[in-house]
Amino acid sequence: MDKKANKTESDVPHMDMDPVTFEVIRNALVNVTEEMALTVRRAAYSTNIKTRADFSCAIFDNQLRCIAQSFAQPPHLVSLATIAPVSIAEFGPDNMGPGDAITVNDPHRGASHLNDISVISPVFADGERIGFVANMAHHVDVGGSSPASLGVNKELFQEGLILPPTRIAVGGQIDDNVMKLILSNIRAPRETNGDLRAQLSANVVGCRRIADLVERFSVETLTNFFDELIDYTERWTDREIRKLPEGTYEVEGCRDDDGFTDEPIRFKLKLEIKDGTVTLDPTGSSPQRSSPMNCIRSMTTTAPAFIVRCLIDDRVPVNTGFLRRIRTVGADGLICTAQRPAAVVGGWETVFRMTELLWKALHPALPDRVPAASKGLIVNIGFGGPDPRIGEFFCYMETIGGGNGARPTKDGPDAVQTNIHNTENAPVEEVELNYPIRIKRYELITDSCGAGTYRGGLGIRRDFVFPYAECSFTVLSDGRVFPPWGLAGGESARPAKFTFDPEGENRDLPSKTTVEVPMGGCVRVETPGGGGFGDPGKRDPDKVARDLGDGKISEKAARETYGH
Repeated sequence: MDKKANKTESDVPHMDMDPVTFEVIRNALVNVTEEMALTVRRAAYSTNIKTRADFSCAIFDNQLRCIAQSFAQPPHLVSLATIAPVSIAEFGPDNMGPGDAITVNDPHRGASHLNDISVISPVFADGERIGFVANMAHHVDVGGSSPASLGVNKELFQEGLILPPTRIAVGGQIDDNVMKLILSNIRAPRETNGDLRAQLSANVVGCRRIADLVERFSVETLTNFFDELIDYTERWTDREIRKLPEGTYEVEGCRDDDGFTDEPIRFKLKLEIKDGTVTLDPTGSSPQRSSPMNCIRSMTTTAPAFIVRCLIDDRVPVNTGFLRRIRTVGADGLICTAQRPAAVVGGWETVFRMTELLWKALHPALPDRVPAASKGLIVNIGFGGPDPRIGEFFCYMETIGGGNGARPTKDGPDAVQTNIHNTENAPVEEVELNYPIRIKRYELITDSCGAGTYRGGLGIRRDFVFPYAECSFTVLSDGRVFPPWGLAGGESARPAKFTFDPEGENRDLPSKTTVEVPMGGCVRVETPGGGGFGDPGKRDPDKVARDLGDGKISEKAARETYGH
């Protein structure tokens, strides 16, 4: 059914503004965030931002409510909507004039991990402040113990430069002292300088576009619209959530380890859908650890927010009205409600597992909508060292895709970023052009998918070789012990694997480690596939033959798993 043709009374704004004007302004503001996003991407220097698109943009009103957000990265869905209001309130909105900007990355103020730096600017028109624009982008390095700031550390202070709300631009001019302070603490100053300027430029574009809207509609009209939009979105979100099966859904699961001990990180999650609200309670999960695998409450809330976003009408706007209907309760001090000075750089791996577990909990109630487990990992890879070609220190970071879980009626896609992970895979050509490395192998992994009536997607193998100089290589991930699960009789997928010198020493690496790689050395990364859905014995023989011909499964799997 065409959802656009299925409007009800609660889809229509209840207000004095006519619906046409309302929709024009609403879409115009979303377009502002999208134009900001294009500015960041086209002006950025690092592969992580300009190619992999690891950033998001948003607009806030004078009440510090999120009005519109470019839906680029699900991990930023809650984090950006949390850190921007907190930072503006702390810095003082009246202390920010036209052309000013502040920057912040402190997780324990409600942001993400330290690599995710936010830039926030006030919007003025006709001498009056209308609101604020903000963006959050993942920087390749923010200092700390290891290149790409992915070190296996015990506390936040070891992870890199911590920025409280700090003025970085005044009256349209960058504060050179602040910029120099930031750049002096990181390993990739040229890229970071370019990326921060791209973020500042995006905010300039956002301010100009909103000023254009004020000229067209007036300050009063926009201010009234903000109130109506938030109320309208909350009503719509409430109605959509009430369509979901009410109940309390409980699930338990693990991450492999914390990087310092072999003790698994344990989750005990309770998701309640009731009265148009979704509540996550992680009571009973592991306490926070002296480890990089902690996450804070705003990061954790990404898990239920993402799931709700997937299950409800995709036309529902992403703003404070939506976020009001989703919350995380329970005590502070858990692995997923960590407190200062907890390290958090690996926290998105923790959120990823919680997201997968919540899908699993919902499967009995929504058997036709919930897929099997995906790769379930961010797969953070970072390395750095001397680049003799240009006489500079280089730093590089990427995350690697894998298999998506099989769906109730379809196979899972191969080699993609899944669920809360919406970045793009970094192209070999760009990586080799800009960094002193070679990608020796980049391919799908045969038999990495979980078998089923519908098979999971395949994982990725990526071999990094360093022909010019030695480097420090960090893996900060998980998934070597507990593989992605199947559903409805589907089988688990192949877990992750990390290998040092695969054609020589062939040493297995833990999923959280930093190793020194000599010139000419190699590190291999193999990501998980996705779990299968349904009985493998019921898979269409033609699909088995096609997968065998494409090299996605082996003859042994075709014979022993599928019986062909």
